[in-house]
Amino acid sequence: MLAKVVYMARKTTISLIKCDVGSLAGHHIVPKPLLNVGEKNLKKALEKGLINSYYVFNVGDDLQLLMVHERGEENPEIHKLAWDTFQEASKKALELKLYGAGQDLLKTAFSGNVRGMGPGVAEMEIEERGSDPIVVFAADKTSAGAFNFPLFRIFADPMNTAGLVIDPKMSGGFKFEVMDTLENKKVILKCPEEMYELLALIGTVQRYMVSRVWRANDDLICSVGSVTRLSLIAGKYVGKDDPVLIIRAQHGLPALGEVLVPFMHSYLVEGWMRGSHWGPIMPVSVKDAKCTVFDGPPRVVALGFQVSNSRIAADDDGKPMISDLFDDHAFDMARTEAVEYASMLRHMGEFEPARLGIEEMEYTTLPQILEKLKGRFEPA
Repeated sequence: MLAKVVYMARKTTISLIKCDVGSLAGHHIVPKPLLNVGEKNLKKALEKGLINSYYVFNVGDDLQLLMVHERGEENPEIHKLAWDTFQEASKKALELKLYGAGQDLLKTAFSGNVRGMGPGVAEMEIEERGSDPIVVFAADKTSAGAFNFPLFRIFADPMNTAGLVIDPKMSGGFKFEVMDTLENKKVILKCPEEMYELLALIGTVQRYMVSRVWRANDDLICSVGSVTRLSLIAGKYVGKDDPVLIIRAQHGLPALGEVLVPFMHSYLVEGWMRGSHWGPIMPVSVKDAKCTVFDGPPRVVALGFQVSNSRIAADDDGKPMISDLFDDHAFDMARTEAVEYASMLRHMGEFEPARLGIEEMEYTTLPQILEKLKGRFEPA
């Protein structure tokens, strides 16, 4: 009698981990010496077999480490690789007297996982489909709720995503995991049935954030984002959260074009200068991901690639094939809008709603000003 052979499906993990380790000329851009640290360390990890492929890039002053491997989410070795890389890059930044060296490294001792220690993390473990297109987004000068709006458009809005109407594999809708970052709780809401409840929560982008999305009919993981609030960890303003996001596309999921179309127009996000203002998000290529005007406007990049046998699909020379998706004139309108909105908001100066509300300002230096004036307040 022949023994039954059981084949275990190979699982692939995509890890995108970022950190503000230091910047050239203010909160502006990651200089090449720090990018070189990331390239060196991840190349060593590749040679040792810890990871299968990688890509190092930056968005504004955030060093981004994209790694593909087979070790699962929250793997201590992968997280230590990222932590050690950020520590080394921060040390280099200190030597060069760069600005904000190690700003996101809120803890000193690594405890097996970088979550809750400052760096932003998005990780997705998948069973590879016949073809698995992946889009990773990374933003600078904004908060973890910055992706609520496009995620709703991509996975719940039929006016954005035609597949919700005409693709039978998507007709069952999607499930959203929403984090209450203030109470550290989560809830799962299914669309379209609970669309209004979902909007009631995630419209409050400063508290409720979409962390995961699944296809409802089979629980296929579709999207994972970082929802770390640095101010809640540190108890004060230490820089914005600068979130990262991973989305799978095509074959019963939103098409690449449906994933990108929410960024054809700019929209407002919290953050910008000193983490204290509303600002327009600007989709840009990696080469233009440098924050200037009022430390902005807030920037977002999108990189597309294929996963193939637990690797980023590579060209004939073994180089990972990465598409810089916002390096396209189709997003010129959003960039123009972002400049126009930025000009209008700065015309308002330090008056709300250009500046954040009092709840968020409590994590900035405003409490120090109130303390200074405390003795001068008297009954009216």
